[in-house]
Amino acid sequence: MENKDLEFSLSPVPQSHRNGFWKILAVMLGLTFFSASMWAGGTLGNGLSFTTFMLVVLAGNLLLGIYTGALAHISAKTGLSTHLLTKYAFGIKGSYLSSFLLASTQVGWFGVGVAMFAVPVHKVTGINLYLLIVLSGILMTLTAIYGMKALAILGMVAVPAIAILGSYSVFEATETIGGMEGLMAYQPVQGLGIAAALTICIGSFVSAGTLTPDFTRFAKTSKSAVTATVIAFFLGNSLMFLFGAVGAMTYGKSDISDVMFLQGLILPAIIVLGLNIWTTNENALYASSLGYTTITKWNKNKIVVFNGVLGTIAAMWLYNNFTGFLTVLGSALPSIGAIIIADYFFLNRAKYKVAFKKMTFKSVNWMAILAWAGGVAAAELLPGIAPINGLAGSIILYIILMKSAPLFAAKSVRKLNEKVS
Repeated sequence: MENKDLEFSLSPVPQSHRNGFWKILAVMLGLTFFSASMWAGGTLGNGLSFTTFMLVVLAGNLLLGIYTGALAHISAKTGLSTHLLTKYAFGIKGSYLSSFLLASTQVGWFGVGVAMFAVPVHKVTGINLYLLIVLSGILMTLTAIYGMKALAILGMVAVPAIAILGSYSVFEATETIGGMEGLMAYQPVQGLGIAAALTICIGSFVSAGTLTPDFTRFAKTSKSAVTATVIAFFLGNSLMFLFGAVGAMTYGKSDISDVMFLQGLILPAIIVLGLNIWTTNENALYASSLGYTTITKWNKNKIVVFNGVLGTIAAMWLYNNFTGFLTVLGSALPSIGAIIIADYFFLNRAKYKVAFKKMTFKSVNWMAILAWAGGVAAAELLPGIAPINGLAGSIILYIILMKSAPLFAAKSVRKLNEKVS
């Protein structure tokens, strides 16, 4: 008997398998509780006053919340993952490009995440580095096999632990710098511009935010999906930025686990670091498996294991050589989400008239490919806030190209008829 795919890798999630608000919130907070956000917060903390930092972070994460909230609404209404939603805009084979980019970056970040846990723990404890890599890679892969249930359970355990232990450490750091007065009086040695600061804030997680539908498609209602997502990206991500900024201002360290090591909180630091990376890595591995399953139609769990083994084996190489490339590659992902938003809200008026299972998709929608490329170019070349340029550029280009295509086709037909007659 064939095993039923309860993760609905290739089909919409039915209402009978949807989850309530708290489970979705736990998963989304687990996604946003990540060391990379702390590093970004530390960069902002080193370049901004505390007041400016708070304004930038709240503004940037509000914009992230709007972007990911729109994707959450679409996925909750349709029950579709990011990879299945792209079929509407990009076509069947066109969606393979977006799925490959999304999945590959997540496998890469999974490997980086494994090393991000193993390296500092090795330095502090002396435990063999490669033993730590293998054990952590195996644990993170095993939980990803169990899909959304494991994501929710781990999130419910990890999120409160990280928030409580991290907040205690930040409180201690705040006391060290002179309390709130010390923080408010802090002035960076070298200032950072607002546009650059917003680019760091939004850009640090907008790529992962593009994968929001992979998780929020399991929400029972659009309201719960959007609310959980906005809370995770606006409040949860802001908390990670705050952890990083206070650590950087006080100790010159962005990651809360590094701060806790300095404070002598060795075991709490290992717990926070492990849970922090575990929740995000599990999400990354899960999302990558959905992408490759969409392309290959292979069993999702086998792909999870393969990706987990690949990421674990390559962890140190990825950590040392591939992080910069992954960041550049990640800049190409937000335009995919922007095109999904444009296709659903602007071209289909917030409702796909034909259900996914009955829909006849194009093979490749070249208008979507062009809009995606134009959005990436806008993010890289135009002045201002790069992620916003990319998102806005893709949406505008996609709408213009899709609206213009029928007019050009009709004009070509008329010219052909005139020649024939």
